[in-house]
Amino acid sequence: MSWMLVAAVLLATAGLLVLGVLAIRLWLDVRALAKGVDRAARALAVAAEDLADAVPGGGDRAAEHSAPAA
Repeated sequence: MSWMLVAAVLLATAGLLVLGVLAIRLWLDVRALAKGVDRAARALAVAAEDLADAVPGGGDRAAEHSAPAA
């Protein structure tokens, strides 16, 4: 009977270790994904600034189109 208790404790410990490893892998993947999203957002911001600088008028036309017609 005591060997069943030992086996149950060992299986529970092994299960917790597996869950811990999976949690660490998930955290590392999420961190890498967050860095990629941050890089992409910064690149989009730079591209938007370059586009705004390239357009004559510097975006004044965008303000005209967003105003409601009277």
